[in-house]
Parts: sequence; structure tokens; C-alpha cells
Amino acid sequence: MSEIQYNKAIARRFRGFLPVVVDIETAGFDSRTDALLEMAAVIVGMDEQGQLIPLETHSCHVQPFPGANLDPKALAFNGIDPDHPFRMALDEKSALEKIFKPIRNAIKASDCTRGILVGHNAFFDLGFINAAVERTGYKRNPLHPFSTLDTVSLAALAYGQTVLARSVQAAGLEWDSSQAHGAVYDTERTADLFCKIVNLWGRKTPDAPWI
Repeated sequence: MSEIQYNKAIARRFRGFLPVVVDIETAGFDSRTDALLEMAAVIVGMDEQGQLIPLETHSCHVQPFPGANLDPKALAFNGIDPDHPFRMALDEKSALEKIFKPIRNAIKASDCTRGILVGHNAFFDLGFINAAVERTGYKRNPLHPFSTLDTVSLAALAYGQTVLARSVQAAGLEWDSSQAHGAVYDTERTADLFCKIVNLWGRKTPDAPWI
């Protein structure tokens, strides 16, 4: 596998922030009490024409933290069996390190100062990430603690859609319902959607300073 090349011009595109598309799967809606079960992240880069491109995907299964709530309705919705022997799940702190380490490396290689979470309903994903960081005492979180870029708002502006599946399809991208609600698939489709919308805007501003 060839080494990923980072275009440092992306540091000028988002005020020094490196976009990192994140999706999580959980056992409920309350980040303080409900288990975090899956995490996936797509690091976004920039090509020589100033177009955003998904560069690399990182993911892992996560062990429910001690005492975590597991809502049966949430598990039925996402199809996750927390006790499945082949999940190879990591404890929360190890899972955070597995996802965050390549993000820190990409931030440095891109001359950025910090990562910024991109998500579909980004506040939800960031809330669970921040809760896991707090529970584990994790000290090297590369993501901004409260700022996000939300593809719900971007898709509503660009296509008049807010649901991820409909937004992806409205953008002319493929959507496979059988793979939906898995962290990796949803993250990669969200990354495609984010890059397409930002690139559409970029074509309207040919004198953009980041090119």
C-alpha cells in the first residue's frame, strides 16, 4: 500500500481545521448512560485542484463501559450484538486511541492545528465521543470539543434533504439500504456527501485562496 500524501493546502480551507467525518453506533440516545458500540472515522484530504477527497477510513467495535445501558430497541435498530464473540471489541480508551492516533498524524502531516468533526447530526456523534473521553480520562483528543460541520445543514441547503439516505441519493451517489446503520458504511457515505457539497461550492468560487 502506497503512503498517503497529504496536501497541506487543506489547512487554509477550514481555518486550520482538518475535517474528520465520524459516525458512531450506540445502545441508546443518552451519551452519559448508554453504551458506545462502534466508531468509524474518515479523514478528508485535498487534491491538487483543491477538491476534497476521502483519504482513509478507521474503525473499531467498542465494549460497553461498566454499567452502560443497552436499550433493546436501539440494538434491534442497528443490529449489533454486544456479546458477539467475533466483534473483537476494544475498551473505550483503547478504541479512542485507535481512532484518534491516525487523526493526530494526519493533522500534523496536513499542517493543521486540530480536527473538526463532520457528521450527519454531528452533535450526537460528538456528544458520545466527548462522553467517552471524559469517562476514560483520555488526554489527547484531536477533535475540537464543540465545533462541528454538519451534513444535515449542508444537504438541506444543497439538495433540500436532511435524511442521510435521501441526501446521498439526491447528490447522485449510491446508497445501499442493506449496509445502512453500520458505522463504516454510514461514515463513508457521509464523507462522500460532504466532499461533493463542498466541492460544488468550490466550483462557484474559482479564486478560492486554498487552491
